[in-house]
Amino acid sequence: MNAWTFEGQPETLGDTVTLVEGGSFCVCASSGDIVPGGGQGVYHADTRILSRWELRVDDLPVETLQVIPAEPYHATFLGRARPRPGRADSTLLVVRDRYVGGGLREDLTLRNLSEEPAGCVVTVQVNTDVADLFEVKAGRIRHVSEAAATPEPAGLHIFAADRSRGARVRVESPEAGLTTAPGLLTFRAVVPARGEWRATILVNPIIEGEESSAWFPAHHALEHAEPARRLADWTRLSPVIHTGSPTLEEVLRRSREDLGALRLFDPDHPEEPPTIAAGAPWFMTLFGRDSLLTSWMALPLDQSLALGTLRRLARLQGGKTDPLSEEEPGKIMHELRHGVRSGGAPDSGHAYYGSVDSTPLFVMLLGELRRWGLHPEAVEELLPHADAALTWIEEYGGPDGLLWYRRKTDQGLLNQGWKDSFDGINFADGTLARPPIALAEVQGYVYAAYIARAHFAEEAGDTATEQRCLERAMAIREAFNERFWLADRGYYAMGLDGRGRPIDGLGSNMGHCLWTGIVDEDKAASVAEHLMSPAMFTGYGVRTLASTMGAYNPMSYHNGSIWPHDNALVAAGLMRYGFVEGAQRIAAGLLDAAKALGGRLPELFCGFDREEFPHPVPYPTSCSPQAWAAAAPILLLRSLLRLDPWVPHGRLWLSPALPERFGKLRISGLPIAGSRITVEVAEDNRVSTVSGLPEGISLIAEPRHPITGAGEQAAAQDWDRRSLAS
Repeated sequence: MNAWTFEGQPETLGDTVTLVEGGSFCVCASSGDIVPGGGQGVYHADTRILSRWELRVDDLPVETLQVIPAEPYHATFLGRARPRPGRADSTLLVVRDRYVGGGLREDLTLRNLSEEPAGCVVTVQVNTDVADLFEVKAGRIRHVSEAAATPEPAGLHIFAADRSRGARVRVESPEAGLTTAPGLLTFRAVVPARGEWRATILVNPIIEGEESSAWFPAHHALEHAEPARRLADWTRLSPVIHTGSPTLEEVLRRSREDLGALRLFDPDHPEEPPTIAAGAPWFMTLFGRDSLLTSWMALPLDQSLALGTLRRLARLQGGKTDPLSEEEPGKIMHELRHGVRSGGAPDSGHAYYGSVDSTPLFVMLLGELRRWGLHPEAVEELLPHADAALTWIEEYGGPDGLLWYRRKTDQGLLNQGWKDSFDGINFADGTLARPPIALAEVQGYVYAAYIARAHFAEEAGDTATEQRCLERAMAIREAFNERFWLADRGYYAMGLDGRGRPIDGLGSNMGHCLWTGIVDEDKAASVAEHLMSPAMFTGYGVRTLASTMGAYNPMSYHNGSIWPHDNALVAAGLMRYGFVEGAQRIAAGLLDAAKALGGRLPELFCGFDREEFPHPVPYPTSCSPQAWAAAAPILLLRSLLRLDPWVPHGRLWLSPALPERFGKLRISGLPIAGSRITVEVAEDNRVSTVSGLPEGISLIAEPRHPITGAGEQAAAQDWDRRSLAS
């Protein structure tokens, strides 16, 4: 089995609870137990360090009462033991407080609600299969020699020598009455009348023979643990939003919380800002495309994610040619893994480079970070990496000036855009497109990347580079609008196939093209009409593929489902070209879906029409929390505010177009150019207050002019001339 090849979706995890912190996560039953035989477990460094964790009281399972979620890394599992001898009802409450991060900490409490002491035997069955995450995800766990489970005075040492990985299970409560045996912790407990018995169990991962220290040590107050302090700082420094919509406030609060939990901190560079993992449970690692787009969408919340992601990806930027990993000089990687198959690869993991869009998105994000006026020195340091990325596009993209992809071996991903399932790119009749493929949205990313680089050159007075990048951008734009436009249908092809034929499937891809500004304005209205047509818009969002297409399946991964991040980009594109009502409808639909799904937008959900099923239908294996889904509401709000900073040129566009249901809105602590500003919007969308703007930044209370064929810079200059004339 190859790690990178798309093998279908993982098995459904069912009614499970997921806890996340950085690169660690836990998937367990609602009882708190980790039951072997499926995808449940505690994972760290892409390795399942616990595949079994089952609690018994007097050799019987604990009856589940409730799961109380707390922080993203913490939950409380309430249960009750079976009735004590001679009693009809249980009088023994079982409380399991679980903290995940670098392993696991579980505080186990038995509370006796009767008038006499309760004597009982408490056992925890423990095991690990030291399985690689990809093996678990695909349901093809490779045989590993029996992990040696060695009893120790205070716990167990479980280690698989052939994989050099395992875990140490340690009990931090000497008074708990512990005895150990291979795979078993046994406590002989006496719980006082109306009193409690407690034990704390720590599980520390052992990776490449080295044991990690506990992230939630038993001898420290929990609020002083590093994950708790980081989350508290993240919350304290985030903007505060008040609106007339409780749903919007709740969804944005959950977005902030999930993004905070998905941050990744590089132990080799502790001084660096964090990056962001793609999502739980299967993608708790740095990605190219996912992390870059998430960081972009989250800019109004925090800009450190963008800087950290850019710096880490720059360190991992391709430097050689390797067909197996698809690395090439200047290319930005797709995915970083740390599992048992990774070995001792550079930068503490194994990088795979099989995505066509990460490289232009890297340049786009660097340009956008500069527009927000933050980290100018760091942005300048990263500029050579942006130039290397553009060089890769020019040298490896294709002889016609477009950017194409084709995997280098049969071990790689067949499709290498964001719709990377094997059947995600198809013609209108359902026929699969064959690589090499030039995707529509990717040409938009490349166009925007060259525009961003032209801005850098203009600010540096480098006229030659500015002109070269603008000419390259205009050539890509012209080729795109000529070769991808299907005049008889009024929409853009999803891509071009290996024979140069337009892939005529009607999909959401062209919404990304609106977002990047590559769409000619005389075609934009037809694009918007198709995106918001009944074939594509369900009432909850825009489908990835129209219901009129041959491959349409609302229960598929990429052929008719609804992806929140995709919709947020589509809405941003609609708003950019002035289609306000369409953007508002998408935002309202997604917020309704989030409310119905418990306040959190998942990776995706099924694309059934809202009139057919009044509740959004979940996709069974959808990641949740998932980074770009969590960031989607932030981009939606930015789009509805028509908020667009261009700090190097001293401008901030702000022209709210909020739906009436949102009422008044107030944002305090919005980071712009190193300052924190406050924005207040009245119910009639009038900006009533903007305070704290940095010196030299002018507020423009009109929407930014959509992109024209003359390029972004020319459009902005034209807007300025017309503004002055009027």
